[in-house]
Amino acid sequence: MAYQNPAEINGLCNSKIVTEYLCRNGFSALSIEPKKVQHKKEMSRKEAEDETRLTDLEAAYTTVLRGLGEDTDRQGLLRTPLRAAKAMQFLTKGYHETVSDILNDAVFDEDHDELVIVKDIDMFSLCEHHLVPFFGKVHIGYLPNKKVVGISKLARIAEMYSRRLQVQERLTKQIAMAISDALQPAGVGVVIEAAHMCMVMRGVQKMNSCTVTSVMLGVFREDPKTKEEFMALVKNS
Repeated sequence: MAYQNPAEINGLCNSKIVTEYLCRNGFSALSIEPKKVQHKKEMSRKEAEDETRLTDLEAAYTTVLRGLGEDTDRQGLLRTPLRAAKAMQFLTKGYHETVSDILNDAVFDEDHDELVIVKDIDMFSLCEHHLVPFFGKVHIGYLPNKKVVGISKLARIAEMYSRRLQVQERLTKQIAMAISDALQPAGVGVVIEAAHMCMVMRGVQKMNSCTVTSVMLGVFREDPKTKEEFMALVKNS
């Protein structure tokens, strides 16, 4: 089929460029080519801040290693300051997150007025006193007041606050208060059981110690039967 000088009409159709050629017989032929789009990846706020601070953190870890008497030019340590800096940024990524970001509108109207419990949530955090880990399990329960939240969001809230420099007492309360503020439930209960490396690797060096903290809000605090039911379900494996 022979074409006249083409009259091109370019438009967007399903992210493709459509070019129409007028033919001698009056019919049209469509030539469809993939649309070439340049996607510019935008850095998140966290990524931008991490990138800005990475050099300073790397230099700080180099100073620490030299202060310990290490040779930072030996093969095994050449990239250690950079790796340690990136690891620390990951372990404290919770500073860049908010409860609103975590929930992402996953709060739903629901006529449910019985306990909701998510237990045995793995938790890892850093003790703010010695910068060594403490880790264990988080148990979260709430009594809805016409609103429920996607259950994964409870674990994500615990993750957000644990990825900061913490003490276990504050971490427990922050998780409970965040859920209470977001859902306005009849009550919230949070229990954390954790082993602290500052007690295991150094100091008193008690290998089998476990620290338990709890925060009870609303009916969990006011009604002994509700608290008792929550604690019994948490302990029941």
